[in-house]
Amino acid sequence: MSCLTLVGIGLIFSFDTKFRLGITLGVISSILVALFTIYNERLSKTYEVLELTKIQMFLGSVGIFLLLPIIIYFYPIDYFLPSKSDFFYLILLSGFCTVLLYILLNTALKKISAFTVNLSFNLEPIYTILIAVVFFDEYKDLNVNFYIGLVLILLSLLLQMRRVIKKNN
Repeated sequence: MSCLTLVGIGLIFSFDTKFRLGITLGVISSILVALFTIYNERLSKTYEVLELTKIQMFLGSVGIFLLLPIIIYFYPIDYFLPSKSDFFYLILLSGFCTVLLYILLNTALKKISAFTVNLSFNLEPIYTILIAVVFFDEYKDLNVNFYIGLVLILLSLLLQMRRVIKKNN
């Protein structure tokens, strides 16, 4: 099922060389997320959801703080503090897209396997592209490869859902 997803993602980006770095970083990120989710599944069975989320947010903040000098060295910035509107969006996105997401993830891992969670993460490129189409009118590059890749990713998810339902019956 994961191979179906990889082929689907490869088709969506048509193995275009201008996307090579992005695809490579995406694959590395996917591997790290898969390892994190597998380890997180074990932790979610030991710790309460909010306690585990607090620990993860704290360690993530420490990690970013330690990496900040390196990031600023390679990507210098003119100003360090966000503007008022940027600060508002940072709070909104961090609360909704990070903290709430991790609470839901840790709750889900108490009931479903890390494999199923990781497989569902494969929808990220799809809904990101669909958001770009809806909000930014970016549909010009969607070709038959995109639709075949979409079908392969959805097929891998449907096969996994079928397997889980069969296993639970």
